[in-house]
Amino acid sequence: MLNKYARAFFTRVLTPFAALLLRLGVSPDAVTLVGTGGVMAGALVFYPQGEFFWGTVVITLFVFSDLVDGNMARQLGRSSRWGAFLDSTLDRVADAAVFGGIALWYAGRGDDLVLCSVTLFCLASGQVVSYTKARGESIGLPVNVNGLVERAERLVITLVLAGLSGFEHTFGVPHIGLLLPLALWVVAVGSAVTLGQRVVTVRREAAEADAEAAEAAAPAEGDDAPKAEGRTA
Repeated sequence: MLNKYARAFFTRVLTPFAALLLRLGVSPDAVTLVGTGGVMAGALVFYPQGEFFWGTVVITLFVFSDLVDGNMARQLGRSSRWGAFLDSTLDRVADAAVFGGIALWYAGRGDDLVLCSVTLFCLASGQVVSYTKARGESIGLPVNVNGLVERAERLVITLVLAGLSGFEHTFGVPHIGLLLPLALWVVAVGSAVTLGQRVVTVRREAAEADAEAAEAAAPAEGDDAPKAEGRTA
């Protein structure tokens, strides 16, 4: 849902920056790779230590590369299948790093196996939600559904509340650390609902496509009826 409204806004804001990078000779693929590396560093270096504020600051600085690289490609007029593939693949890597870093915290010094399990469910369900759409489209279905919690929602909810929860460790704000568990439960439930929405949509669209294909393949009425042979007197 956020994609629909936020992407257009940030695209306008980041267009001058994307143009500057192009003038400096930076390629869209390089921005994609650097952005993913920065997200992974912020998540896997800071989060396992419980530094959720600074980790989120680092991740946020790099996460907008997902919009910048596409903007650069459009300005160059060189949008390609390879660029789309690389961007989508590294998005999954970055998402895994964010939830993997949180899971490492709860498996270690955070000492909460329940929240570690919830975090791993967020990681896995997010990957499967993305897969269902990609797989549905690969078999020719539109997968025309706006899920409750898609990638943008997962990242915003997790990063914002993780960053705020970091105020407890970094600045000594009491009790605010509870925001991170809240974020994880919301994302877990929302991802499960979204997965259900996509599965139901794919099932319906597949049934409709199969019915249309069967109808098109069926012989027209009367085509198979025996034809009487004419006789001449």
